[in-house]
Amino acid sequence: MASIYDTDLPRTEANFAPFTPLAFIQRTAEVYPDKLAIVHGELRQNWAQTYDRCRQLASALQKHGIGKNDTVAAMLPNTPPMVEAHFGVPMAGAVLNTLNTRLDPEAVAFMLDHGEAKAIIVDPEFAGIVKKALALRTSTAPLLVIDVEDALYGEGTKIGSVTYEAFVAQGDAKFAWKYPADEWDAIALNYTSGTTGNPKGVVYHHRGAATNAISNILEWDLPKHAVYLWTLPMFHCNGWCFPWTIAARAGVNVCLRRVEAKAIFDAIRHHGVTHYCGAPIVHGLLVNAPDEMKKGVPAGVKCMVAGAAPPASMIEGMEQMGFDLTHVYGLTEVYGPATVCA
Repeated sequence: MASIYDTDLPRTEANFAPFTPLAFIQRTAEVYPDKLAIVHGELRQNWAQTYDRCRQLASALQKHGIGKNDTVAAMLPNTPPMVEAHFGVPMAGAVLNTLNTRLDPEAVAFMLDHGEAKAIIVDPEFAGIVKKALALRTSTAPLLVIDVEDALYGEGTKIGSVTYEAFVAQGDAKFAWKYPADEWDAIALNYTSGTTGNPKGVVYHHRGAATNAISNILEWDLPKHAVYLWTLPMFHCNGWCFPWTIAARAGVNVCLRRVEAKAIFDAIRHHGVTHYCGAPIVHGLLVNAPDEMKKGVPAGVKCMVAGAAPPASMIEGMEQMGFDLTHVYGLTEVYGPATVCA
């Protein structure tokens, strides 16, 4: 029997919107347009600029016929195009498939075919792997290959038909993207390890991505304008959903091409890094670094560890450095962090 709360109370645009992490960058660009969003080498990009570039990417993808439920793969390190892809690809209605940069060409070829990728964005560091993977594909469907150029890497071999900057320039910075029709719509595709056969594809939806991003904020008490260092690969559960988390808090994405102790300590000192994530091996790298390398690194940096059980020696070493460690556990099927050792 219908109750009074089921009568004359329809769902409308005025009282309901699908839950999506795309709303986070939209709000941040409006409220904090001039706040720093991305740091990469000499690049400094604010949230208004980042939002415009994401809309340009979405617009350019749609102009190339890529839209709802089309897969866009990314073979990228933690650089600005990877941050932008987390918003620009779903703004086009497409699904982002971040590929593990440590995989061999055979695995990459399988994922491109299995995920039915319509486009792939490639960093020059991984052009060789992707070139071999393209030759191994069994699918005959056309695949748009977009080459990223990065001064921090240097000259690289181009294997695509257009560079990333030229592709983004084709788009409209004021592109009127739309919220997903349903918050259950896919936003990302991630592959688990193939220990029992071929890798398994895990589909993330907009609601799950947004919910996990907010969960990260709550568990870490993440403040506004936090400075987040990308030691965690964004190909891993979409960086545990932190690209969307940082947008929600109008934080700073400090990009990092390679995980090296000196680069991490330098970034913490130079950019005032407040938070970072990583597997125990990453934290162990810092604990075991020479004392000279640690000079001037402030106490109080918050770090999150997952991926394997952290050894007691590593936990003690982090405490000695004055770092505040949070131990979480998760898996690809649950968007990354799911439980915490409170």
